[in-house]
Amino acid sequence: MMQDMAELGDDRTLLLVDDDEPFLRRLAKAMEKRGFEVETADSVAGGKAIANVRPPAYAVCDLRLEDGNGLDVVEAIREKRPDARIVVLTGYGAIATAVAAVKIGATDYLSKPADATDITNALLAKGEALPPPPENPMSADRVRWEHIQRVYELCDRNVSETARRLNMHRRTLQRILAKRSPR
Repeated sequence: MMQDMAELGDDRTLLLVDDDEPFLRRLAKAMEKRGFEVETADSVAGGKAIANVRPPAYAVCDLRLEDGNGLDVVEAIREKRPDARIVVLTGYGAIATAVAAVKIGATDYLSKPADATDITNALLAKGEALPPPPENPMSADRVRWEHIQRVYELCDRNVSETARRLNMHRRTLQRILAKRSPR
């Protein structure tokens, strides 16, 4: 724990942006225990306002927020503070959004559920060194299910359109959607 504080340096400001209130509260507490000076926002507007007035040294931003895309907050932080270390979180792990997040200036990209240790490791990772692999990565079935759910949401929950885009039979898709998510 003391090692984390030494790695943080003088500026320990951390902005957390997520619209999942219980997750945001838990993460804020955990990050404060790790030595960060935490500020929270639950929207793109709130995150951008804080980024413009007090640009943080570190940030953790959810990709999908109720009022828009978390990448807008990443851009706002980058404009004011090019050296900030930013981790983008999402419940919908997709390569395209990971690439977009990194191009805009995110330091790393983590799929939810990510815990405070994963997030701290990603924020403090030095240079090109990759953080250690997660202790409990998603199963292949879970990744597939997440992808199907994401496409389903992007198609406004239209089963026929989702099946067409996934090149899958509509009834097969309906069976998958009717089941619980795999572990």
